[in-house]
Amino acid sequence: MNSQLHTQKQAKILSETLIKHLLILIPARCSTMSSMKSGDEFLSRRCMWVNGPVIVGAGPSGLAVGALLKQQGVPFIILERADCIASLWQKRTYDRLKLHLPKQFCELPGLSFPANYPEYPSKKQFIVYLENYAKSFGISPRFNEAVNEAEYDQTCGLWRVKTSKAEYICRRVVVATGENAEKLIPIIQGMDELARPVIHVSDYKSGEEFRHKKVLVVGCGNSGIEVSLDLCDHNAIPSLVVRDSVHVLPRDIMGKSIFGIAMFLMKWLPVWIVDKILLLLSWFVIGNIAKFGLKRPLAGPLELKNSKGKTPVLDIGALNKIKSGEIKVVPGIKRFSEGKVELVNGLVLDVDAVILATGYLSNVPSWLKGRELFGKDGFPMKGFPNGWKGEKGLYGVGFTRRGISGASMDAVRTAMDIARIWKEETKQQRQQQLIAS
Repeated sequence: MNSQLHTQKQAKILSETLIKHLLILIPARCSTMSSMKSGDEFLSRRCMWVNGPVIVGAGPSGLAVGALLKQQGVPFIILERADCIASLWQKRTYDRLKLHLPKQFCELPGLSFPANYPEYPSKKQFIVYLENYAKSFGISPRFNEAVNEAEYDQTCGLWRVKTSKAEYICRRVVVATGENAEKLIPIIQGMDELARPVIHVSDYKSGEEFRHKKVLVVGCGNSGIEVSLDLCDHNAIPSLVVRDSVHVLPRDIMGKSIFGIAMFLMKWLPVWIVDKILLLLSWFVIGNIAKFGLKRPLAGPLELKNSKGKTPVLDIGALNKIKSGEIKVVPGIKRFSEGKVELVNGLVLDVDAVILATGYLSNVPSWLKGRELFGKDGFPMKGFPNGWKGEKGLYGVGFTRRGISGASMDAVRTAMDIARIWKEETKQQRQQQLIAS
């Protein structure tokens, strides 16, 4: 009898030892393969097993996923290349920026804006909100840790996420680096001959440094329009390049947000009818803008947003400056020369500086290996609302082209899916441990 008990005790100790070693060897197996590919690289990098997802990016999308996972008791880490959360908002936006949509459409899951915030919070107010959000949910990203490569290892069935500091092994990866990770710099003939300052709008802070200067603003999205208005407010002389057709809508109509009106109407009406109503209301408020060089697209603003991801411009005062001639609308650029720009209509303008409000790019293709979820453009290949989940534990949050509200919807779906799977796996592991004991 004693011999049988002794044998059972030994078996229990052996099984517990094997389980402990397996938990170590799962990531180690992948690490070994990594070292075989590049021995020096492996020796210089720590290898860490993550018992939960690795979230790449500490912007609003990454924070939202983290907060929801915290509520479900799921462990995770967030890797962020900058030294702060929401680095786009903190370091690459102009001073006068406010949320383009009312605050109720820009809240992250689980925390409302303070009641004393205005309908359109400022950049500083939104940053404070995000910092309080991270603090409220106890989220502590790993800063200054850019992801160089993330690849699914078919041999061990796990993800290997490499940074300059470590290699993380995990079962799931959440891509939350956003739609605006990198500057989009167009190639324009003669730009190297201009001999004048050329900056991207992400480096623009205020029109103060451009006072009394002739500034060419390239791009007619919300950023280009608002920068032109800011330049006017600082007594600069802006010219706005409008190459394509664009929808300009009043931000508010009779004290009501046009976006809020659109969301209300879409509860009962199809998009094409809502578009016609929005354009009719806009015509009553701002009139015919085509005579000022702003030609509307054939597709309506909501239809264009849904099909192409192109956001309508919400006017906050720039249109009056255009009508008065303080902001000059000009067509596309043909070429630059020293201190000058030649336009496609033959007109030549003197310029003291150029601001490129030409948008941004996703950087996902530069570090994520494989095409299970994302295409070559760095966006999910499936359209909204089906682009949040790929295969093999890969998720994408914040690529809906629908702002913070779209990112929040992605975050809820992603976190709930991960939590469900993680809880099932944890339950199975506990059952196996009980059986082994």
